[in-house]
Amino acid sequence: MAWIWRFEAADGTETAPAVEPEEFTTQGDAESWIGEVWKELLEGGAAQVRLFEDSTEIYKMSLSAAAEA
Repeated sequence: MAWIWRFEAADGTETAPAVEPEEFTTQGDAESWIGEVWKELLEGGAAQVRLFEDSTEIYKMSLSAAAEA
């Protein structure tokens, strides 16, 4: 089982991440990583991310909303 982030521009198109992710074995590891690098990802052009467990989408999250919080 692999947890994978997909990085998207504001219009929903896939974009290359400013920080290259690893392949995560747990949801917690994936979420911890995004919590550490979200500012760099946002500055690098990713406006939102989607978390997948293998090929199943778990959720979508806006990085710009995190910046406003």
